[in-house]
Amino acid sequence: MKQEEHTIVKKAIKGNKKAFEQLIKQHYEQIYRTAYLYVHNEADALDVVQEASYQAFTSIHSLKNPEFFMTWFTKIIIRYSGKVLEKRSKVVPLTDEILLNEVPAAKPDREESILILHALSQLKENYRTVLILFYYHDYSIKTISQMLKLPEGTVKTYLSRGKDALKKYYMGEEQSHG
Repeated sequence: MKQEEHTIVKKAIKGNKKAFEQLIKQHYEQIYRTAYLYVHNEADALDVVQEASYQAFTSIHSLKNPEFFMTWFTKIIIRYSGKVLEKRSKVVPLTDEILLNEVPAAKPDREESILILHALSQLKENYRTVLILFYYHDYSIKTISQMLKLPEGTVKTYLSRGKDALKKYYMGEEQSHG
């Protein structure tokens, strides 16, 4: 973490609203994408970002190490995403056609993005969480272990099994398309 950001986090911890707002703006894209990877649609992702931001704002004083701001905030995003998914599990799911139209069109290779999102959504939640934190957020196995309160060996196992599941999914997709 850069010294400048470290200073902003410290100000936010002390109750500076502008500093907190600056942190959210600075990390908005990463925050939003994390939520989107879990909930798979824009409206729910925006709800998650809003709720998680509020929760983070009201509890930032409890953040002990400013250098772990994004780790701490990502945990909050994951928790609220889980709540949204839990609520949604009581609702009839949308068709694939509708889901495909919900993927942002800004991606250069939309088909590949859709395939990755769909593949991730097929994984068990613990595998999906570890893969997102490791590959998307570039968190170390040790950091993921601390975030999720899991042994490092378990995180490595989830990574391995998640990658294997993605590989199987991709092999199945190639066979059905080719």
